[in-house]
Amino acid sequence: MIDLHCHSTFSDGTYTPGELVVMARDAGLTALALTDHDSTGGVADFVSANEEYNDDALTCVPGIEISSDVPKGTLHMLGYYVDHTDAGLEEQLLPIRDGREYRNKQILGKINELGCELTWDEVLGFAGDDVVGRPHFAMAMIEKGFVKNKQQAFDQYLAKGKPAYADRFRLLPEKSVAMIKSAGGVSVLAHPYTLDLGKAALRNYVGELSEMGLDGIEIHYPMHADYLRKQYLSLAAEFNLLITGGSDFHGDVNPAIRLGRGFGSLDVADELLDKLKERAGV
Repeated sequence: MIDLHCHSTFSDGTYTPGELVVMARDAGLTALALTDHDSTGGVADFVSANEEYNDDALTCVPGIEISSDVPKGTLHMLGYYVDHTDAGLEEQLLPIRDGREYRNKQILGKINELGCELTWDEVLGFAGDDVVGRPHFAMAMIEKGFVKNKQQAFDQYLAKGKPAYADRFRLLPEKSVAMIKSAGGVSVLAHPYTLDLGKAALRNYVGELSEMGLDGIEIHYPMHADYLRKQYLSLAAEFNLLITGGSDFHGDVNPAIRLGRGFGSLDVADELLDKLKERAGV
């Protein structure tokens, strides 16, 4: 069993790369990919923590999840086996990360305007050493009693189109694919349900992405119902795309999601990693 989608304290997760390695081994995973948002900063720690065991029980896959710009919904592009030391990749990621800081200040201002008096220090208290993201704002809003849970925070205030949402700089999808490829990686469309497209529109869009050089599509995912997995499997077959899957584990931000198991039933087959490695030339 493998997990090709998780986050550490180098983006918006609550566990360090080394802690994720320990958790993956304890869970009996045979492979884990670190796919932090717009950053490969944790990859070196991730790989070295696993090498200390001096065995082949767990394969650590270097990865990234790049935020991409689309008119509707949300598009994230996963990159696997990217060279985390690639200076060109890091240079192109910097504007995305800088945009996150500017966006966070906008979100804080909007939340205060809505009547929830939050300070930056209060939000940071939930982020710790993490990169601050919307889940941390949600946790601070819960602490203040402004909302009851994270779902309400996003549904009423923080989700795209809601009153406390603020946009930030993102790359066009074709640029994200090109960046991943130039760093020696394999590009995979993450959780396609977040594109919020109908069946026909999604088919057309995935076709366009495949022409841009897209390598795969994330099919096995906690929020993907059976009918969605069947739909995405059909797209993978039609456009000759690799199949991947993962829990999108963030740790304490969403405790219902377990590493490797999602909500409990996720089971991503080892053989998918073999095909991914083959495409990457590993």
